[in-house]
Amino acid sequence: MRSPNRAALAALIAEATVDCYNDSGCVTGFYTMLDEHLELPFQTSSLGTEVTVSGIDLADEHIVVICARGRSRQRIPILDLPLPTPPPAGAQWIEAYRHWLRYVRA
Repeated sequence: MRSPNRAALAALIAEATVDCYNDSGCVTGFYTMLDEHLELPFQTSSLGTEVTVSGIDLADEHIVVICARGRSRQRIPILDLPLPTPPPAGAQWIEAYRHWLRYVRA
């Protein structure tokens, strides 16, 4: 899967933020889209270690992923999550959220 182009990102952002009145509402909109569309679990690497991304959550108005390795669990900001190749289904929502934070929200 290739990264979505700007027009595709704009369409995803518009869908996630359609009824939002502030940044908090927009983050919740993206969380909802990720919860509905991101295929979990998936494997990726964090700090050179293979981990399983087993879930997503909201923490202090930021979206985080729950990474697991054995019995250990850690929450990582979704912005810092390296995506595997190929990325999981629904990863375009992560790209849209990143784009919104960098360019639209700024």
